[in-house]
Formats: sequence, C-alpha cells, structure tokens
Amino acid sequence: MDSWRSTASLLFAVTLVGCAAHADLPSLGAVSDFILTDQTSANFKSDSLAGHVWVANFMFTNCPGPCPRMSSQMREVQAALAGQDVKLVSMTVDPDRDTPEKLAKYAAFYSATPGVWYFLTGPRETLNHLGHDVFKLNSVDGSLDHSTRFVLIDRKSQIRGYYLTSEPDAIQRVIADAKVLLRQPS
Repeated sequence: MDSWRSTASLLFAVTLVGCAAHADLPSLGAVSDFILTDQTSANFKSDSLAGHVWVANFMFTNCPGPCPRMSSQMREVQAALAGQDVKLVSMTVDPDRDTPEKLAKYAAFYSATPGVWYFLTGPRETLNHLGHDVFKLNSVDGSLDHSTRFVLIDRKSQIRGYYLTSEPDAIQRVIADAKVLLRQPS
C-alpha cells in the first residue's frame, strides 16, 4: 500500500510541476502593427490576429537547410491545434523570390489550411524590422540565414515564448503552451 501511495504522490507532484511550468508564460514584448502580403496576394494586416493565439516563424521557399523541417513542424502544430483559435504565420526572408504565387504553392505543399496558416511577403525592410526589432530574432537580417525559432504570441499581441525547433520537445512545448494561452481569458 505504501508503494502505491508513493507512486500516486510522485505522479501527482510531477503533474503539478508540469502544469506550473506552462501556467506562467512571461510576456517577452509586444508585436507592433504591420501590413504584409499573403499567399493570395491580399493585404495582410496584423490586427487581423488580434484576439487570436498565433505562432510565427521566418523561412524561405528555396531553403536547402532547416525550412522544410520547420514547415513540417508547423504543419504538426496546425494538426494538433485544428479547430482551435490559433493562427500560424510564416514570413519569408527572401521577398525577392518568394512571390505570393510561390508562397501559395509552398502553402499547398505543406497542406496549409486557408484562413489558419498564412505565408507572408513584403518589403525587405519591413521583414527585417519584424525579425530584428519586433520578434527579436537576431539572425533575420535580410540574408538567407534566419532564425529557426517559433514564436508564440497571445491574444493581446504579446510574445509569450520562443522555441528552438531543433530541440526534440520544442513542437510539443509550442502546442502545450498555445493550449495554456487558449484557456486564458481574452
């Protein structure tokens, strides 16, 4: 009987620690307003994300490195959070080549759900500003070198987490933390 109680107590404690780790997501800065162009050639205004939890990343369609893995991981996030109030936003670091048409093909290849997962392009200066100054991702500098982090943003446009996509549990943490934000009042 003591063994059973010890095991039950341990499981309860581990569960509480796991919940506590996700319950307090710090605010790491605000996402300022921006306007870019989405994969349908429509203007995309960041205020359309107000009131939604969202995950952002930077990528480019000709990327020979981490982008295919990251886009597959974003597809995992989309599947895990399907039907919930979560948006996904992938911004190119190669706006000269990543036209809306090219982004639309890329979106289709990764089964991006329209109205849920947006692929954005725009002026290089705007994208650089977003990467460096807004999302604080140091390696988004207009070169084809870019961050491999996902950024979690809450309903009030506050950055709540950074996730290095090369870490084994990163995607599960993004999903779990997004669910925490979904449970918080608007």
